[in-house]
Amino acid sequence: MSIFKASHRNARISPRKVRLVADLVRGQYADEALDLLKFQPQRGARMLEKVIRSAVANALDPDQTSGNPYRIQDLVLTDVRVDGGSMFRRMRPRARGSAHIIKKRSSHISVSVTPIDEIAEV
Repeated sequence: MSIFKASHRNARISPRKVRLVADLVRGQYADEALDLLKFQPQRGARMLEKVIRSAVANALDPDQTSGNPYRIQDLVLTDVRVDGGSMFRRMRPRARGSAHIIKKRSSHISVSVTPIDEIAEV
């Protein structure tokens, strides 16, 4: 079974912001997902779009597919995952000399695409 992966680690965006757009495209064909993300205004949609394009480029590369590149219409997003990454912690001064912590979150975005004919065999 051919699975082509791509990931963006330590993306400077909160995971919950990217998960909103990841839920839209999970399980769809790759070309339909890219068309859908193109019209989403969120910043997370741009980041997820780049990761999907990278995974699709891996599937279209003849060097990685032993000379038989797949068509983009035949690829399905089988795994779209957004995990929490590292956090920057910043201090914000508050009243009476105290301080609060502000967490600047990052996320790991990973995408796997699989040809549809290989999904049907399983």
